[in-house]
Parts: sequence; structure tokens; C-alpha cells
Amino acid sequence: MKRIKVNNPVAELDGDEMTRIIWKMIKERLILPYLDLEIDYYDLGILNRDKTGDRVTEEAARAILKHNVGIKCATITPDEQRVEEFGLKQMWKSPNGTIRNILDGTVFREPIIIRNIPRLVPNWSKPIVIGRHAFGDQYRATDFVVEGKGSLTITFTPDGGEAVTRHVYDFDGNGVALAMYNTDESIKGFAHACFNMAMQKKWPLYLSTKNTILKKYDGRFKDIFQEIFETQYMENFRELGITYEHRLIDDMVAAALKWEGGFVWACKNYDGDVQSDTLAQGFGSLGLMTSVLVTPDGQTVEAEAAHGTVTRHYREYQKGRPTSTNPVASIFAWSRGLAHRARLDNNNELLAFCQTLESTVIQTVELGLMTKDLALLIHGEKNKPGHYLNTEDFMLAIENNLRFKLSQLFPD
Repeated sequence: MKRIKVNNPVAELDGDEMTRIIWKMIKERLILPYLDLEIDYYDLGILNRDKTGDRVTEEAARAILKHNVGIKCATITPDEQRVEEFGLKQMWKSPNGTIRNILDGTVFREPIIIRNIPRLVPNWSKPIVIGRHAFGDQYRATDFVVEGKGSLTITFTPDGGEAVTRHVYDFDGNGVALAMYNTDESIKGFAHACFNMAMQKKWPLYLSTKNTILKKYDGRFKDIFQEIFETQYMENFRELGITYEHRLIDDMVAAALKWEGGFVWACKNYDGDVQSDTLAQGFGSLGLMTSVLVTPDGQTVEAEAAHGTVTRHYREYQKGRPTSTNPVASIFAWSRGLAHRARLDNNNELLAFCQTLESTVIQTVELGLMTKDLALLIHGEKNKPGHYLNTEDFMLAIENNLRFKLSQLFPD
């Protein structure tokens, strides 16, 4: 078929280990043969990040803002062992955290539902989208060990103003303490991103907090969301026939397990981290989970797989042994990023391609062609080599099915 013209570039962020190998296969076999696409490429592999002093991560984030679309491979966040393994100059920060801070975005996680993949929560028949406010709270907190008897206080000193001090606790002996924060600006951006996502999906939105305990802290989230909803989104929600509601986190967890899905769930930072993992396992696999970072205005998107770099499989690949590595979430990173490019450019052909690519992947698995991790979910202890394909053969099955479907969609 004639390649579809993509009028504007996308930023591509390459990654590490087995996902880097799969990433190259996806681009060369499922994307570039069908799209006339300009790619602004950044190598976020750990060695290049170390070589550039991690400047490449900041450059990639600015490129995402420039082009409004970023498509990212999984990357290594080094610990002490990785620093030693690669001989790194230092323990570089998570590239995802750096990109989130520059884009000021909200991370939305959504499962990929495949009919023959069993779910731990069987009544989840529709996807659930979790919006995680990936700023502040425990992840930027100051924590320390308290030694001995003493009084703990916390102080805020405004510029040009008088200090405000609050008594926290009187220690009789050793213990621990923590102080965390957030900002109105970041919470407002989180709210806008969540309201926009709910309108895009045409699903109800729920914000969960524990404002009965953290009356000021979590109460601030509740109040800001409510004010923004009433002043900017209420009429749009009414026209779409969807609702917004605040719930306590424990009530929301219980409700989410009972409902069938089909809603957007706005979570504070730690809650979003935990509930995203629960969501992945409840729907079957972290390998079937998309992750999309969206800016508050909804104009800029960075799409990636929700899982890591699959180190264990990479070790086997290095030895020349075959692997059965699941590429589904990485394929969806390309399709979700390119679908946003299509919407921004009003490119219906590109959007149709993205939708066809996703449906092809799902239908391939539903035909019984899948990698070992998915076959294990179906067959359990009875799983055997005949139930799954290696990485190369699974990619080939998708490639063949995609070629056939696109020939029907775009007959020349």
C-alpha cells in the first residue's frame, strides 16, 4: 500500500535492554512500512544518558513539548547495582520523573482488554483509566530518623512575612518523621487533565482522597477539583451525559472492585502508584497496560509501555537464545502516540491505521497466537511450548495479520 503521509513529526525516545530490541522490530516492521513519518530521535539508553550527563532526557522532553507527541521505550532507572554494571558516573534519576516534571503532566494507565486473557476481577468487562497525580506527596517528601526524646515542629516562612510554626509530636524516644507538600498550580493541572480525559472517553470521573483524615491536605485536592468542575466543565459533562464525583479512597476501592469498569479514576500520587499495579493484575498482566502522560491542556502526549526493560529476557537474548517477550504494550505506545498525532492534525487515515494496528494485535492474541506470559495466564501449570510463540514468531504473526487488514482498509 502507499504509505500514509504524517504531516508533523513525533519525538521518539529509545530505551534499554529487551524492550529496545523489540522497539526496533516494531518501528521497522509495523510502523515505517506504512507511514511516511518524520521522527525526531533521542537515545535514552542508559549509556547515552550517562555520556550526555542526562541532558538527552531534558532535550527529549523539550522535543515532546515542541512536537506535542512523544513515543517512549522502557528505560533503566539505575540503582547501585546498575551503576556498577554499566560503570556510570552517578545514579541518574528516573527519566520518566524528569519528563513528567518538564511536561507537568498526568499519567493515565489503561488496560488492554483481550477476551481470552482471564481477569482476576472477572466483572471488569470495560477498561478503567487511572489518572495518577505524579507530583509531590511522598515522592518528593523529606523524611528522617528521629533519635531520642524531643519535640517535632514544622515551620513555613513566607517571603517578607512572619513564620508560621505547627507542633507535630512530642517524642519519648526514637522514631521517624516526614514532611511532604503539593502546590495549587500542580493540583489544578491534574484536575484539568482528568476532566479532559473523562470528556475524551465520555466516561464518568471519580476523584478519591482521604480528606476525612487529611482535612487540609486532601481537602485542598477536593476543593480545587470541585471549583474547576463547577466553573469550567460542568456544562460539558452535562452535554456528554457523564458525571463527576469525589469519594473517599476506601469507598472508591470497594466500588471499583464491584463495578464493571468504564470510568476514569483520579488518584493522588501514592494512591495512583498502588492502584495502577492493582489494576494491571486485576485485568491480567502489566504487559497489557498502556501508559500515557498528558499535559493539563490535553495538547501534548507522551505514550509508553507501563512495564520495565525485561532484563531477564535480555540476558537470554545476549546468549543467543530465543525469548518469548510480550511486545503488546510497546506496540500500543506507538499506536496511542500516533493516534494523538492524528487527532491534532485531523489525519483520518493515520487514525484508522492506529485503530487497525491495535485491533490486529488484540485479534492475533484472541486467535491463540501469543507470548509465554499470556499463555501462562490461560493454561497455568499446564502451559507448554505449543501454547505460545517466541518473540520473532509472534511479531511475524502480527505483521502478517496487519498487512492483510490494511490491504482491505486501504485497497489501491
